[in-house]
Amino acid sequence: MKHLFKAQLNWTSKQSPSEELKKFYSKNHQIKIEGKPVLDVSAAKAFKGDPSLYNPEDLLLSSLVSCHMMSYLYVCSQNAIEVLEYSDNAEATLEVSPDGSGRFVEVRLYPKVKISNPDQIELALDLHFKANQLCFIANSCNFPVLHEASCEND
Repeated sequence: MKHLFKAQLNWTSKQSPSEELKKFYSKNHQIKIEGKPVLDVSAAKAFKGDPSLYNPEDLLLSSLVSCHMMSYLYVCSQNAIEVLEYSDNAEATLEVSPDGSGRFVEVRLYPKVKISNPDQIELALDLHFKANQLCFIANSCNFPVLHEASCEND
């Protein structure tokens, strides 16, 4: 089974025709996905972007965090674990080469879960591995997605 996702990107130069070509173009642009609000995006501040806007690195990390949580909630439901709360303070490490290319080398997720049954804490922690195996985004990455999970009961 295949699913097709579409996104439209729009960028326009903000330079007036009389200006000399600057060394750096504006990185600000919009991404439109049918039926959803427009997403204003830029480069990260380190790459001369607008730090008040989302950047591709933010969005990649956000996709991983979100997909892992949804996969985790799915496997918990399959194992009759009642999840009361879920939070994460994820981190992504990007390395830039001297030639200007770069890549993510690692993402660390720090999911903190609260469940209702204290007898299921060990299983709840183990299910992060299964969630990672099911996560569409993690399965699409060429870098490790590591988990340092914690779990407590209410």
